[in-house]
Amino acid sequence: MLELVLILPLIGIMALLITPRDNIMCLWKIGLEWSLLTLTGAILLWVSLDGDGQFQGVRSLEWLSRLEPGFKFLTLGVDGVSIFFIVLTALLISICILVSLDSIRFLIKEFLLCLLFIEVLLIGVFLVLDLVGFYILFEGILIPMFLIIGIWGSREEKIQASYYFFFYTFIGSVFMLLGIFVLYSYVGSTDYVTLCYFTLDRELQYLVFVGFFLSLAIKIPKMPVHIWLPQAHVEAPVAGSVILAGVLLKLGGYGFIRFSWPLLPDASEYFGPLILTLSLLAIIYGSLTTCRQVDLKRIIAYSSVAHMGIVTLGIFSHTIQGLVAAIFLMLAHGLVSSALFIAVTFLYDRYSTRLIKYYRGMCVTMPLFGILLLILVLANASVPLSCSFIGEFLSILVAFEYSFMVGLLASTGMVLSAGYSIYMYNRIGFGMPSKYFNFSRDLNRREFSSLIPLVILIILTGVFPFLIIDEVKGSIIFQERD
Repeated sequence: MLELVLILPLIGIMALLITPRDNIMCLWKIGLEWSLLTLTGAILLWVSLDGDGQFQGVRSLEWLSRLEPGFKFLTLGVDGVSIFFIVLTALLISICILVSLDSIRFLIKEFLLCLLFIEVLLIGVFLVLDLVGFYILFEGILIPMFLIIGIWGSREEKIQASYYFFFYTFIGSVFMLLGIFVLYSYVGSTDYVTLCYFTLDRELQYLVFVGFFLSLAIKIPKMPVHIWLPQAHVEAPVAGSVILAGVLLKLGGYGFIRFSWPLLPDASEYFGPLILTLSLLAIIYGSLTTCRQVDLKRIIAYSSVAHMGIVTLGIFSHTIQGLVAAIFLMLAHGLVSSALFIAVTFLYDRYSTRLIKYYRGMCVTMPLFGILLLILVLANASVPLSCSFIGEFLSILVAFEYSFMVGLLASTGMVLSAGYSIYMYNRIGFGMPSKYFNFSRDLNRREFSSLIPLVILIILTGVFPFLIIDEVKGSIIFQERD
């Protein structure tokens, strides 16, 4: 099953390559079918896990063996943490193809190739158990995302936004590569499982951790290297925004969880107070900045900065509960923020503006859209029975256990998120219908089919959180931590 999840999107890419460019509906059908098959394979892979706390389906590919005997470039394996990010990736790629049917009108074949190529790279990132392989796949994602933002972006500043995204992430990743070189020079291997059995010197851990932190902090992103995120979100097409918010931001948190805890425990403990301080700044600054935004996409983008601050708060609290909360909140944010970006795009497709001041009375003119948007806004505000509530509640609880002042400052993020979320919905949904729009068409079948799976998962995982928590706690990271 592990190889199948990687092979299916590759087959989809080959099918797209041999399909004529002018057969547009066939191209969309091929892309959607193979992405759904990949989602089915990811779910079957999840079901096949036995939860014994070990990597499963481990496969290795020897690389450069003539120059360096035993050097493993591509070691693949899956555990209870990575499987959920694989399923989330496969789900969001399928939804991206579905919601882009009407908005992408040129170079459709290339667009679908970029999406499936991103899916291969993202699944590979979550499966690979080698630092060199992780870095190559981690960097490879920049190329198709750069093209998606720069070519199919919606506004005039899309080129600038694509360069922001590319250079910020690329320059930061160079420090990760230097850290990998340092590890290899001391240990003689970049295999993840091998490195887990080595106890590194404290000074060496500090040096490697700084390199990894500079790279992963930009990807999350953390203050003050978050500037690229709002610009990229605003200019990207709906597929780009969904992939950015749903999966790419999670690569930073996943990297911290996968590498900082098992490989660099002393450095994680030493730099913990600094990262907690940056997390609190991200929560407060991101929430306050969100309150003053007038563009719907910018509201969701800056709220992502605040939510990811809560994620790193849970990770570097150095508790099992905080780690579970961080993983759960990353998955919840991937569902909620992606659905919000899709909902905003439905409005933009109708009225060609994302400024809040032009919208009013959408609950009267678009009642079905108003109901779904209300559920998503409440989930973004972390109300009970939503998946975001579980992650944020556990994170704030851990923050209070760490320090009363840290918990108090972190809890302001939940208060402010409720404020800007409800205020945004009040301005869009209620009041007399706006005079700027003479005709409002409610969601069609395709649009409803794009949103309803995410809405169902948001409620389902909020009511039954043990579906995720039990699998996560059985992963190898928690076994090593114990």
